[in-house]
Amino acid sequence: MDQIQFFRQELDRLLSGKGAHADFDAATADFPVKLRGVIPENAAHSAWQVLEHLRIAQWDMLEFSRDAKHVSPKWPEEYWPKHAAPESAEAWDRSVKAFHHDLGEMRKLVTDPKSDLFTPFAHGDGQTLLREAMQMADHNAYHVGELILLRRLLGAWKA
Repeated sequence: MDQIQFFRQELDRLLSGKGAHADFDAATADFPVKLRGVIPENAAHSAWQVLEHLRIAQWDMLEFSRDAKHVSPKWPEEYWPKHAAPESAEAWDRSVKAFHHDLGEMRKLVTDPKSDLFTPFAHGDGQTLLREAMQMADHNAYHVGELILLRRLLGAWKA
């Protein structure tokens, strides 16, 4: 295997979130419905707000990476939901599903040999597909950890 193919595979593995810590699926699976909108004492957000922030930010990074006409949401107000709780259990499920979809799309981009990882986007200010993918993996890992901390604070983590 050539080095660039190996690099793409490692980048894909990083994006998958499966490595040295719990992943997105572990953090969101069986999250008690009644706790999804609870903001623990001294915490800034509920699990719902963190989940939606993950989804929105990841979608933004993906779309920026593949669409020069993409317009990002306004920071910070459009990256965080205003309500602590989802409107329904189905809203939570839709958010999880959308997160998986967009993550899969980014993983396809970085593993596609036709995708240029290194040339800056013409529509950015120095961003590359590599930078967006690494930023996505880093951002996701940070907030997945936050979801797990929220679960611990709420007594809903068994590990």
